This record gives sequence, structure tokens and C-alpha cells, in this order.
Amino acid sequence: MTVATRQTQAVADEPLELLRGMLEEQFALHTARLAELTVSERLPDDGGYDQHTLDVLATASRQAIRGAARALQRMGEGTYGVCENCHRPIPLGRLRAVPDARYCTRCRPLSGRRRWS
Repeated sequence: MTVATRQTQAVADEPLELLRGMLEEQFALHTARLAELTVSERLPDDGGYDQHTLDVLATASRQAIRGAARALQRMGEGTYGVCENCHRPIPLGRLRAVPDARYCTRCRPLSGRRRWS
């Protein structure tokens, strides 16, 4: 079975466009948030944030942008919805909850990441 076939099976019951829309919304939301944080950082009082908080929030936004962009790229490549470790379909419930998921529920602890996407 090819990766493209697995991808199709993984998201067959869920409209791919709905998931794409969720990812595009996530990308836009975090891009706007990062822009807002960048502006706040340039204000005299850091927009009411302390520098550490700004750094943490900006890092989280960058990671979310990167995750959404990679998921959209996988959609274009036809590998979206396939675990990067075991190459099995990622459960639809997991994709609904974490649209940028890269690993199935079985492999996510093996990914070694704090945010198991």
C-alpha cells in the first residue's frame, strides 16, 4: 500500500478541506499573534509584558506557525494524515484535535518532543 493511499484512507471520512481550513486559520491566527508580540516588544514598556513572557509567547507562536505550514505542505505532497514514524494512518479523531499532528497515537511518545504533534 502506498503512502498516498494510506493518506486517503486516513482522512476519507473527514473532508480534507475542513482540516485544511483549520490549519490555514491556525497559521493566520498565530502569524497575527506573532506580529502583535513583535510590536509589543518594540514599545517602551514592552506592551505590558515582561521580556521572558514575550519570548515564550513568540516561541510558541513560531512553533504553531511552523507546524501548520508543515501540515499544509504534507497535504500538498499527499502525505498528510500518515504517521512519520510507522507510516500508518493517523486516527481521524487525533487529526481533528491536532490538525498538524505528525505522529499517530501509538508513535507520538517515541517522537521525543514535548508537544507530541
